[in-house]
Amino acid sequence: MLQVQYTQYTGTFSQSLSTNTSTILGSSVLTLNITPKSTSSIIKLDCHVFHEWSDQGSATNSVWFFYRDSTLLRATSAGNRAAGITMSTLSHHTTDAGSTPEVVYYSYFDAPNTTSQITYKVGVRVNSDKTLFVNRTVTDNDNTSHERGISFISATEIGG
Repeated sequence: MLQVQYTQYTGTFSQSLSTNTSTILGSSVLTLNITPKSTSSIIKLDCHVFHEWSDQGSATNSVWFFYRDSTLLRATSAGNRAAGITMSTLSHHTTDAGSTPEVVYYSYFDAPNTTSQITYKVGVRVNSDKTLFVNRTVTDNDNTSHERGISFISATEIGG
């Protein structure tokens, strides 16, 4: 291991997402910069997002991925299918979209082949217009049924 860079976000925000549009999540709050020491280095990306969807169906109809600068890092597109790395973990299989958050944790191995600075970002795509609430529940009431959490993105350079 040559270096680790990370961004850990403890605040909260909500973000509107548009149908079938790949979107950077959180603008600058879930991004990080890394400058590889070698062109043959591998960058292991890890991400954890504590969140709740405005509609529970989004947990099963969304995909998560990374951006390297403006390049999407995900599965190869296949027709009209949504292509990503993973989906949100479904935490409560009902119509509850107010007090039972989901999480997503995923990794990706990138070979950027550069020694220039790279910016990595968290990406998400939904199949219909939705709002995503990060590090909080939708209603965010101050009681024991409404949780809060943290989210992060990290990059570990593995020597090449």
